[in-house]
Amino acid sequence: MTIGDLIRLISDGELHSGQQLGERLGVSRAAVWKQLRKLEALGIEMVSVRGQGYRLASPLELLDGATLVSRLSRNARRHLQRLMVEDSLPSSNEYLRQRFAQGAGHGEVCLVEYQEAGRGRRGRSWAAPWGGAVMLSAGWRFEAGVAALEGLSLAVGVALAQVLERHAVRPFLKWPNDVLLATADGGFAKLAGILVEVSGDAAGPCEAVVGLGINVDFPAAFRDAIERPVAIVHDQAPELGRNVLAADVIDALLPLLAGFEAGGFAGWQDDWNARHGFAGLPVEVLRGEQRLLATAGSVDAAGNLWIQHAGGRERLAGGEVSLRRRV
Repeated sequence: MTIGDLIRLISDGELHSGQQLGERLGVSRAAVWKQLRKLEALGIEMVSVRGQGYRLASPLELLDGATLVSRLSRNARRHLQRLMVEDSLPSSNEYLRQRFAQGAGHGEVCLVEYQEAGRGRRGRSWAAPWGGAVMLSAGWRFEAGVAALEGLSLAVGVALAQVLERHAVRPFLKWPNDVLLATADGGFAKLAGILVEVSGDAAGPCEAVVGLGINVDFPAAFRDAIERPVAIVHDQAPELGRNVLAADVIDALLPLLAGFEAGGFAGWQDDWNARHGFAGLPVEVLRGEQRLLATAGSVDAAGNLWIQHAGGRERLAGGEVSLRRRV
């Protein structure tokens, strides 16, 4: 028995006795109890009813590979080499990087219910409860080299925003790789993050792993424990299912990757600027220990962000640069 086996049995939100669960899983009631105690650490809220059993505080929609593939367009399917749905991984990005090292990876998509060591940009951790997010990584091999991938993470942000908009979610984009929702106090909360990792020759073939983490439905206790403002898809689209969202993202992402080498970011530039959450606003630019006060401008055809500060106009090209809104 794995923790994933147990979660699948109780994902319906109905009551299940320890004896019934043990019989279904082929283990003792004591073994079931030990696994149930682990669920809280995974961000899953449980309810115990004396004499009747256990249930989830709310049902979980788990990802299903067949459902995902059935929703893909013909165009996306022809680019998809392999789809993997895993219960738990340290990192879906790292998993696909290993697939590339084994001679695979191209056109592959890996989704995971729970990441033990999920990470974002600049080495930050990415945490989400089991089954509470859409976490996926897609691998693609490019022939033109690293230089041809300028602005890729921004284009992915646009594609994700367009998917969300079709489901009545109104996101904003933050340079270079965050998707935000507006908050009631006039600020923003992070809804999704994008991490693109590239390996290979700057002038020759290279391999890219595009990772996305999209917050869908977090328990209140899990959400409150996060120090920064966090948004979830169900803030604006409470009926949007994870399988529908994941399939639509894959459907948009694979054709984007297939065509990006030829067209670059220029074709996505206007759409990105139209959703620029910080356009014209005062921001703080962080470069290591240095902090620069500026006003955010637009992004150019290479995906660079232009800012205006006391020293003049300057172009930010990513790397170890972080941007914050000043309040």
